[in-house]
Amino acid sequence: MAKRDYYDVLGIQKNASDAEIKKAFRNLAKENHPDSNQGDASAETRFKEISEAYDSLKDPQTRAGYDQFGHAGAQAGGMGGGAGGGFGGNFSDIFEDLFGGSGRQSSQGSRQQGQSRGSDLRAEVEIEFKDAYFGTSRDLMINSAAGCEDCDSSGAATGSMRSTCQQCGGSGTVRATQGFFTLERTCSVCAGKGTMIENPCRSCSGTGRVKKKRKLSVAIPRGVDDGTRIRLGGEGEAGENGGPSGDLYVFISVKANEFFNRSDSDVLSEVPISFATAALGGQIEVPTPDGKKLRITIPEGCQNGRQFRLKGKGMPVLQTNRLGDLYVEIHVEVPTKLNSKQRKILEEFSEINTKKSSPETNGYLDNLKRFFTG
Repeated sequence: MAKRDYYDVLGIQKNASDAEIKKAFRNLAKENHPDSNQGDASAETRFKEISEAYDSLKDPQTRAGYDQFGHAGAQAGGMGGGAGGGFGGNFSDIFEDLFGGSGRQSSQGSRQQGQSRGSDLRAEVEIEFKDAYFGTSRDLMINSAAGCEDCDSSGAATGSMRSTCQQCGGSGTVRATQGFFTLERTCSVCAGKGTMIENPCRSCSGTGRVKKKRKLSVAIPRGVDDGTRIRLGGEGEAGENGGPSGDLYVFISVKANEFFNRSDSDVLSEVPISFATAALGGQIEVPTPDGKKLRITIPEGCQNGRQFRLKGKGMPVLQTNRLGDLYVEIHVEVPTKLNSKQRKILEEFSEINTKKSSPETNGYLDNLKRFFTG
């Protein structure tokens, strides 16, 4: 019986990407796996055909040979399944995706005397705006798993020791042959650790770690922004049975400031000025992020929304000696609740106002008049 086209077997186009090939195989393998089709004698045949197709198309060399010369080209390119053999080695790259197995990676980990890496921890610290400018430090109280001192993190009581698991021989996995391929599963006796403790430590119940509070000081560098993450390597939870510790990630939040809005290292400060100052000009004082103040000159006829750039007066750039800029944006305040004298003065001003005094307003009115008159 002639073999079916491999692309047809997987239900994909000939120009399918590697990801599409893998996805098609994963779906078909789950659907046709013999364990999921008990009593169906043809399931193993279908699964073998699917595996053979994937085995040929997943490798660029054998796929190129198949595209040019068909099944003979795939075999010449070194195909394992069609050239006469089992699929154990070729199937391992996707085995964990299909069945959540504890294949080679779990096996490798279990050989490290049952050790496992500790979990990463997260802490959040809120600081003031000025602390983000100058840098600061904070003390944290961490309540997490730490290495057991009574057994030196080994999990075994004094005088006791670990022994190799007899069920798996120390590999952490056991193998079972099903049909034409071999499956690896986590050893149920040692839970994949590869070793057994004859006399577990009473303090940690054999895990090699206990819950413990500890104080940790975190240095927060100048220039941090809201959401900055600081990684402290090895300051997370202790690993099981003497395994490496995880990391501690400190997330920084910076409190809002009434004078400044930050964008990276640049800072915007919105400053209100009176109608008279905007018209006549003058000098005003503005705050800077370092807690000081600067005097800037407002030119005569300053318009609302005008920005003044103060170079190098912004926030520090993280892990550098550079500083961003400070932008002062002017907001002209229109007088409210006028007394009779103020109103009279403004009415007189309005009567003698000229186009030169308010060029934008008068220009707009002229354009508006032309718009309606054509």
